[in-house]
Amino acid sequence: MALFLGLDTSNYTTSAAVYDSLSGTVVQSKKLLPVKAGEKGLRQSDAVFHHTVQLPDILSALDISGISGIGVSTKPRNAEGSYMPCFLCGEGTARMLGQALHVPVYTTSHQVGHILAALHSAGKPDWVEQRFLAFHVSGGTTDCVLCEPDETLTIRVTPVSSSLDLKAGQLVDRVGLMLGLQFPCGVALEQLAMQSMAQFCYKPTMKELDCCLSGLENQCANALKNGESPADIAKRCLCAISDVLLEMTSRALAKTGELPVVYAGGVMSDMLIQNRLQSVRNAVFAKPEFSCDNAAGTAIYAALCAAKDGA
Repeated sequence: MALFLGLDTSNYTTSAAVYDSLSGTVVQSKKLLPVKAGEKGLRQSDAVFHHTVQLPDILSALDISGISGIGVSTKPRNAEGSYMPCFLCGEGTARMLGQALHVPVYTTSHQVGHILAALHSAGKPDWVEQRFLAFHVSGGTTDCVLCEPDETLTIRVTPVSSSLDLKAGQLVDRVGLMLGLQFPCGVALEQLAMQSMAQFCYKPTMKELDCCLSGLENQCANALKNGESPADIAKRCLCAISDVLLEMTSRALAKTGELPVVYAGGVMSDMLIQNRLQSVRNAVFAKPEFSCDNAAGTAIYAALCAAKDGA
């Protein structure tokens, strides 16, 4: 059989997907967790509750009767101590389904899922057989990692650099809330920025390969206080993020040597940021539906593991 189920219960999206390893096609089913107007996010206890409520409906939209394996994210990153309670929802569901359907369950991280989904979307699934750099840019991470083939893990991820304070997605949401947008603010902030004709160039604050983003929040707050238009502030924020990512990329490549680069994560669905990163050599980007949180990557991970197992 060639069908593999993927599950991912991140902090803001309940996701399931079925991947056909023969045709290379993915069918997705996902739903954002509800956040009340005016709220800045969800407590983990609320996220766990909403995932528990939404998982049955998400799965009912997919045909999982013929699957031969299940992939599930059980933690944010492949790092010691990486943990969030919301991932227990997907893990528990995967293990129950695995037992009921008599199929193996393969566990990985939310970050690896993002990377594999991005490679699939960009038409570069064969990159898993070589070394490459991956950026995972979201509300919880602004990470650059070195990815290499691994006999045990399928793909080995080694940290290269990160943000030392705010993450890019946090900055987007904080600036968006500052401007009166609804959380999560990414899509609305991008739409607002597209209305601006201003040009911005930001000099990133770096500590060797790592970046610092908290100063950008202060800059945007001061700009608002000084009467700058919301559209210009939105564009200021997104342009600065892209300039930071460009600098992180340059420094990472100087350390690792010339490698292809894939950009993944919800923030990377922003086309303004993508367009400003087009100058990076041998870089690819996921389509928006594969940039934002999804379970396509965990389904693909299951297929890769099954192939290694000879299943």
